[in-house]
Amino acid sequence: MALVGELLVALAVSLLITQFLRQRWIIRRFPPGPTPVLFFGNLLSMNFEVHHEILIQLAKTYGNIFTIWLGGTPVIVLNGCQTIRNALTSHSEELSGRPSTPLLSDLLGNKGKVILFSNGYTWKQQRRFGMITMRNLGLGKRSLEVRIQEIAQHLLEFLRVEKGKPMDPAQLITNCVSNVISSVVFGHSFQSEDPIFHQLLRATYLLANIRKESWSRLYDAFPFLMRRLPLSQNEVFVQWKMLREYVKQEIKTHRENLSDEPQDLIDCYLQQIARKKEDPFSTYDEENLTQVVADLFLGGTETTAITLQWALLYMANRPMIQDKVQKELDAVLGDSQVIQYNDRKKMPYTTAVIHEIQHYCNIAPIGFLRRCIKDITLQGFHIEKDTTVLANLSSVLFDPEQWETSRQFNPGHFLDKEGNFVSKEAFIPFSAGHRVCFGEQLARTELFIFLSSLLRAFTFRPPAGVKKLNETYIFSSTLHPHPYKVCAVPR
Repeated sequence: MALVGELLVALAVSLLITQFLRQRWIIRRFPPGPTPVLFFGNLLSMNFEVHHEILIQLAKTYGNIFTIWLGGTPVIVLNGCQTIRNALTSHSEELSGRPSTPLLSDLLGNKGKVILFSNGYTWKQQRRFGMITMRNLGLGKRSLEVRIQEIAQHLLEFLRVEKGKPMDPAQLITNCVSNVISSVVFGHSFQSEDPIFHQLLRATYLLANIRKESWSRLYDAFPFLMRRLPLSQNEVFVQWKMLREYVKQEIKTHRENLSDEPQDLIDCYLQQIARKKEDPFSTYDEENLTQVVADLFLGGTETTAITLQWALLYMANRPMIQDKVQKELDAVLGDSQVIQYNDRKKMPYTTAVIHEIQHYCNIAPIGFLRRCIKDITLQGFHIEKDTTVLANLSSVLFDPEQWETSRQFNPGHFLDKEGNFVSKEAFIPFSAGHRVCFGEQLARTELFIFLSSLLRAFTFRPPAGVKKLNETYIFSSTLHPHPYKVCAVPR
């Protein structure tokens, strides 16, 4: 027995040495980076968090292109404005893939990766249809804009009920933003007290914030083990199933009441399925429709709602900037009760403030992982096909070479000497290239109409006795503000 034990120990040691030597050999093919350890890679040294600030610090040691290891998976990290711009625009096609991870594969299934996580022909066909449909439903036209205006008015009514008392605006904002995307995909909005609506929002929050959990990195590093442990990931799988079941029920209802004039994205997609049913290469089916709707509901709620929460917090802490925005709104709009997206062209300061809010709050600091679909060369480094690439967007939004005061809230970043609005090459909160955020235009429209409506109707202040609201963030897939209360004082 002692001999068997010694043999097993010797075998284990031999396997570890073999694995170590194999890892040392593989590392030579990638850009330099922190030394990984067996099995965990760099996860231990990063506390199981792929944190944008850690990546910025690593870039000071290893350069703007370096490698980290998430378990046994190498990830090439891009930092800095010129590096990321060059990669995502000059090599947009080559970096348009999405890596498949054990967690995503188990959660979404073989067909469940359509717009956010799909690749190749499926992704291109689904994305093209989605963008055309969004335009046809009124993105950039009055129909959808009117709906946003109506929901903004509901938000103002909810706030008026508070009569300037301290209140947490997070849930109200989330409800209203979610109802915009609900009207696009489902053709209807929800009542704020609807229990189904609350279930959907709960599912949205959990799914949108998977990456903040340490177990998500462990799942991808040790999928065989994690699939068998009764940990918190089980709740995510339950919520994802619930969201998909609700979407399927909506599709069934739409199919039973389908008319020649589509009213929402589901109607448009069902018509597309019928038109393409004889096409052997079509990717249009009800399974993909379920995923498209779920993707849009997730993507269309979390980011815009969080940005608006940061916006009210920043305005409450900066009364002079808030006052200047309000004066511009009053001067341009006069007695008009309707705020339109085109009004931004006459409001350079308000537009600059909204852009600075997005720049400063930096809610999506690293974006989604990408995968090389072809071999490429970046700044002398050869990157092979199927390699995972991460663009640290935070390093662009806070690049001191691109921003006068990169770590300070400064609307002047987007204004010239005459006070005219100017765009910035380093402003990429929606990422860039082929994988730029699908809902960018909808988000821009919502942010302008919602925030302009709020600041025209109210002045936001910290509660009595509070000098300044907390501006530190909660690290997650997106950067959340800490819960706060604010007074919406009618003007």
